Amino acid sequence: MTNTSNKHNSSFNYTSRLRRARHRFSLLADKAEDDEIERRIRDGIELSGAIPWILIFAIFIASVGLNINSTAVVIGAMLISPLMGPIMGVGLGVAVYDFKLVKRALFNLGIATLISLVVSTLYFSISPLDNAQSELLSRTSPTVWDVLIALFGGLAGIIGITREEKSNVIPGVAIATALMPPVCTAGFGIATGQWSFVGGALYLYTINCVFISLATIIGIRILRLKPHSFADEKVERRVKISLLMIAMVTAIPSAYLATKLVNEEVFKSTANKFITQEFTFKETQVASSKIDSKTRTIELALVGLPLSQATLQNIEGRLAVANLEGTKIIVHQTNDDKVDVTALKSGVLSDLYLNGQEALRQKDEQVKQLQQELRVKNALFANANDVFAELRAQHPTVSSIFLGQGIDLPTDPNQKQILQLSVRTSEPLSSEDQIRIENWFKVRMKTDAVLLDFLVNQDIVNQKDSSSN
Repeated sequence: MTNTSNKHNSSFNYTSRLRRARHRFSLLADKAEDDEIERRIRDGIELSGAIPWILIFAIFIASVGLNINSTAVVIGAMLISPLMGPIMGVGLGVAVYDFKLVKRALFNLGIATLISLVVSTLYFSISPLDNAQSELLSRTSPTVWDVLIALFGGLAGIIGITREEKSNVIPGVAIATALMPPVCTAGFGIATGQWSFVGGALYLYTINCVFISLATIIGIRILRLKPHSFADEKVERRVKISLLMIAMVTAIPSAYLATKLVNEEVFKSTANKFITQEFTFKETQVASSKIDSKTRTIELALVGLPLSQATLQNIEGRLAVANLEGTKIIVHQTNDDKVDVTALKSGVLSDLYLNGQEALRQKDEQVKQLQQELRVKNALFANANDVFAELRAQHPTVSSIFLGQGIDLPTDPNQKQILQLSVRTSEPLSSEDQIRIENWFKVRMKTDAVLLDFLVNQDIVNQKDSSSN
C-alpha cells in the first residue's frame, strides 16, 4: 500500500512540475485579444500623416551615421524607423488569409523602400564624404547570421506585439535586424555609381524583409489567431491558394538562400583554419588572403623566404583532409611578378597601424601617470603655506618648515615616494608634541607615508659654525 502511494505521489509531482513548466513558457497566458493584435499590426502598416516624415528624417540620420562611420547614430536612426510595420503586416495577412491586407502592406512597404532610396541617394549625392566606411561595407555582403538575426528577431517581434502589455521588444528588433542601413547603403551605391553596393545591400534588405515576414507567419500560427472567414467558399479557396502560393514562392528561395549562405560560411571558416594551420613558417608569412567560396579559390600573398614548389604541392595534397576537395590555391610570393603589391602594402600598413596603436596606448598610460604625479606635487606645494600656518597656530615656536617628497633608502626597498616634513623650532619640542604633529600631518595630507624630523634653530647655527671651522 505504501509503495503504491509513493508511486502515485511521484507521478503527481512530475505532472505538477510539467504543468508549471508549460505555464511558465506558455505564449497564450498573457496574449492580447485577437482583435487587439490585428489592430496594432494594421495601425503599423499605414504610411500617412507624420509617419513618412519620421521615415525621411530617420533615413537622413542613418545616412549621416553610415557616412561618418558612427554606430551610435545608425542605432538611433533604427530606433525611430517605421519599416517594421508593413513587413509584419505582410506576415499577418498571409497567416490569417487576408489578401487585401497583404496587398496594402506590400504597397506601403514598396513606398517606404522607394522613399528611403530616394532620400539616401539625395543625401549621398550632396555629401562631400564619398569613401566607403566599414559601416557601409558591412551592409553589402549578407551572411547566414543575417538570416538567423532576421528570423529570431521576427519571432521576438511578433511575440512582443501580441502581449497584453506593450513592451520595448519592437525597437530592439528594429536595431537587431537593421532594416534601414542596407537601404541607405543602396542609396550610397546609386549616388556614387557603385552598383555592387546596390545589389548587395538590397539583397540583405530583402533577406531581412522575407525572414521577418516568415517569422511573423510562424508566430501567428503558434498563437492561433483566427483566420478570416469568407462569405463565398470559392473566394475563400481562391484567396487561400493565392496566399499559399505566395508563401511557397517566398519560402523556397529563402530555404535555398539560407543553405547557400551556410555553405559559404562553412567554406570560409574551413579555409581560414587551413591557412592558419598550413601556412605557418618562421621565415615566411601570409601578407594577405582572399577566399572566394563561389569559385572555391584561396589566393594568398606571401612575404619572406619563398616556399619551394614541393612544399606547396604537399600543402595542396592536404586539402582533401581538411574537407576542401576541389579547392584551388593560388600563391603569390616575393619572387613572383604577379604579387599583389596593394595587398602587401595593406598588410604592412595594418601591422604598422596596430603597432602604432599599441605605442600610443603605452604613451597615454605614461602621460596619465605623469599627470597624476604632477597633480600630487602641485597639491603639495599648494598646501605648504597652509601647513606652515596651521603648525604656527598650534606651536608658536615653529620658525620654518621644509616640505617635499623623497625615497627612504635603504628602509624602503620598494622605493615608494613619501612626504617629508622638516620642522624648525626656536625651542626643542617634547616627544608628545612631536608625535602629535606627526599624527596631525598624516591626517592633514591623507597618507601614512610620511617622514618627519625636528630641528632646533640653535642646532643649525652650531652646524654652520662647525662647517666653517
